[in-house]
Amino acid sequence: MDSGPILFFDSGVGGLSVVAPTRALLPRAPIVYAADSAGFPYGTRSEAEIAARVPALLGRLVERYRPRLVVIACNTASTIALAAVRAALDVAVVGTVPAIKPAAAMSRSRVIGVLGTAATVRQPYVDDLAARFARDCTVLRYGSAALVEMAEAKLAGDAPDPAALARELDGLFAQAGGAAIDVIVNACTHFPLLEAEMAAVAPAGVRFVDGGPGIARRVAHLTAGQLWPAQAEDVLVFTRLGDAERRLAAALGFARIEAL
Repeated sequence: MDSGPILFFDSGVGGLSVVAPTRALLPRAPIVYAADSAGFPYGTRSEAEIAARVPALLGRLVERYRPRLVVIACNTASTIALAAVRAALDVAVVGTVPAIKPAAAMSRSRVIGVLGTAATVRQPYVDDLAARFARDCTVLRYGSAALVEMAEAKLAGDAPDPAALARELDGLFAQAGGAAIDVIVNACTHFPLLEAEMAAVAPAGVRFVDGGPGIARRVAHLTAGQLWPAQAEDVLVFTRLGDAERRLAAALGFARIEAL
């Protein structure tokens, strides 16, 4: 499958924070980026909705684009539907999970913030990661839908409001013990797109970590030795292609825009 692309999937365009480090390691890899704009945002949907929707959509995308590898560049979809997707597809699938392990390695105060969507931060998967890799840490969580919307708006050209960002971060810092947080896990792929702006309003010394670089290394490992086409167009796919999606697509500069 030397012509097969890498398929990235997310509810919106947050997964571009995973595409960027992957592109840095694999500059010739053709990419299909699929955003489930008709289902956006996942963080406010029920587990049952996501568990039914994601495998079905990825089945259609794999049938159309014949990728060599699928990356679910979405923490919410991965923590809920990764196992079902792997069972349904005859292609390797890489998921995205909150970067609690590296956060625990970085933290000196032993208090970590997990910033994700409401659907992600309540998952038992997060409990398991905390128990396995941050047993000696206090792990505080906060789910934000507003940050997802701000990240999408930023890519469309709208600068995020610093006061609004600070209010969302206070969802962590205002919790009991939250003042001691020294590392925040960006447990939604949208949030690294706002990292510079969040760092500017966070207390001094707070660091942010996400899983994008680790996912990129995993993709490079799984495709090691494979051939890439000499030339290929990257494709941006939306499940609903309306005015908002066309505006966003124009800002992102993909060669081809398609609707599923």
